[in-house]
Amino acid sequence: MDKVIEERKDMSDVVISTRIRFARNLKEYPFPCRMNTEQKCRVAQIVKEAVLESSNALSKKFRYIQMSELTQEEAVSLVERHLVSPEFISDREGRGLVLLDDETVSIMINEEDHIRIQVIKPNLDLEGAFDVADKIDTILDEKLNFAFNDKLGYLTQNPTNIGTGMRASLMLHLPALKETGAIGKTVSYLGKLGLVLRGVYGDASTQKGAVYQLSNQVTLGISEREAINNLYDIAMQLISQERTARTAMAKNISVLDSIYRSFGILQYAKLLSNDECMKLLSNLRFGVELGLFENIDYDTINHLMTEVQPATLMKNIGKKLTAQERDQIRAEVVRTAIMRKQVPVNRRLE
Repeated sequence: MDKVIEERKDMSDVVISTRIRFARNLKEYPFPCRMNTEQKCRVAQIVKEAVLESSNALSKKFRYIQMSELTQEEAVSLVERHLVSPEFISDREGRGLVLLDDETVSIMINEEDHIRIQVIKPNLDLEGAFDVADKIDTILDEKLNFAFNDKLGYLTQNPTNIGTGMRASLMLHLPALKETGAIGKTVSYLGKLGLVLRGVYGDASTQKGAVYQLSNQVTLGISEREAINNLYDIAMQLISQERTARTAMAKNISVLDSIYRSFGILQYAKLLSNDECMKLLSNLRFGVELGLFENIDYDTINHLMTEVQPATLMKNIGKKLTAQERDQIRAEVVRTAIMRKQVPVNRRLE
């Protein structure tokens, strides 16, 4: 993909991850909203076999999860880890999940559409994520009969997905744009370009952790290549704006004080609520982006932002926890990870 060649440059200070999602439906069955439980189970079995019994080497790395057999904590944790949508766990009967062993690929069966192929790659890797999604799509296409129209493209339950059936998105850390209040204007501007910027952990204006998802909204009358290139172009503009805003804020003593205070709390706190923890981790990541800390890497912080979520904490512990117990364990998890790292870099005020 022409413009995506530049992805070799490191954008990890802003881009947390890349996601490509394909929506597909089987021609022989009605959309999930019109299917009964028996039909859903039949579709789940058909898709499961198409993936797991393929001769492709990649198929051997998948496992199948019957959603109805999961506990509430296990199901919610899948949402917190961005492997499935909240809608997918709202009614788990007749729904299945095909998951790659490293959790970079998930296939939701009987969500809004019969099949939702999702590929997540770290950092900025639109081309790599698309290539994997396309391979999975090909594996399924060899055995399944997708609902397709020569004029409209792939048919989906929601008309806004008709066409390519593809949604490409980037998870971005935009603390400087959030702090300066530029997010609101950005959201409005992007809407006119066929893209949307929304908060990952809340709405765009109040969300926790300054983590946002930028995605395309146009799937009809445009190719996958065009959609990805358009997303890439806009992402580059946002990255440039965020970096410029950071440079301006880097000498602000109030900003630096907030970052170092966050570092101190994360090192020594005994209780951390989820909201507070996300804010502090965002500030710490901002400090890493400004070069204030040694040996605290983006991967550690990105991982913590997921692992401290309530259901994921309980899944990892293996039991239900009270709010205070979660706050205590969350603080311990973060403290342990942070204390392994080196202390802040001494910087002279300029």
